[in-house]
Amino acid sequence: MGQVLEIAVVRAYVGRRFIYMLLLLVMSSMLSFLIITLPPGDFLSHYLVGIGSQDAFYTEVELDAMRRAFGLDRPWFVQYAKWMGRLVLHGDMGRSFRYLRLVNEMIVERLPMTLVVSFMTMFVTYIVAIPIGIYSALRQYSLGDYAATFAGFIGASTPNFLIALVFMLYGYQLFGISVGGLWSPELGDAPWDWVKVVDLLKHLPVPLLVIGLSGTAWLIRTMRAMLLDELRKPYVQTARAKGLKEGKLLFKYPIRLALLPIVSTIGWSLPGIFSGATIVGIVLDLPTIGPLMFEALWGEDMFLASSCILITCTLTLIGTFISDLLLAWLDPRIRYD
Repeated sequence: MGQVLEIAVVRAYVGRRFIYMLLLLVMSSMLSFLIITLPPGDFLSHYLVGIGSQDAFYTEVELDAMRRAFGLDRPWFVQYAKWMGRLVLHGDMGRSFRYLRLVNEMIVERLPMTLVVSFMTMFVTYIVAIPIGIYSALRQYSLGDYAATFAGFIGASTPNFLIALVFMLYGYQLFGISVGGLWSPELGDAPWDWVKVVDLLKHLPVPLLVIGLSGTAWLIRTMRAMLLDELRKPYVQTARAKGLKEGKLLFKYPIRLALLPIVSTIGWSLPGIFSGATIVGIVLDLPTIGPLMFEALWGEDMFLASSCILITCTLTLIGTFISDLLLAWLDPRIRYD
């Protein structure tokens, strides 16, 4: 009976959270669409200025006809309703004004490399940071702890794009190689084969190091601080006094509880996985979605920008929900009701 009741409580909790997620998703998509259309002018005027203020070659009648063709003459809420209707009914995210291509195709085209870079960065970050944080806490004030602390401060205080620029500069000056992109220029349009895969693996370490450095530094400091706090609590001293083995004690209680702040932020990694590190992607010329979203926002390409933001918001809400479930699983003090 108790197990059935617990399942019912969990289902009710999931149902409430799902309704809240839908409401937040609609509100965030409307707000982002409105903000994109707030700057003066529209994509057409921005595009004409960007190509050299050639609007002198167009009459007002021609400009109005072009705006009607693009649908830019309608109020923002009408444009939003039509775009959302196509998205919900047909899965159509619209067409990019700048590239004159379907948004779905552009996102799918860049999604594989975005996932490769982001997932590998996140995997390496957690695999490296958590053991170092545990070691740093268990060996407090040792040489390894000081080294991890120093590396953590350097990684957390140095902007990623600056590290990318340093790698690009010294990589070319010292070794005569370009660290930009994910493969060599001559393989950019080549079909996928073993040669291109090997070339990709050679180019991946630099983006992984640059993007993951600050995250690794933050996780090391967080894990160290939380584990030190748990090790000083009375229940640890009591368990040790009762003769509980150190390894079993650490992994059953302190380390498990020290992971809670890290688990609570795993969900925030999902939107980062989709968009990638935008500024680093621009500096290193990575074929990920982040630079594409930046160009869309800069050029008021509203359907492309709104689609990227909508997916980012969706992943943020899903990630937060996953984090809540993981926290409830790790910490029995958290209740679903």
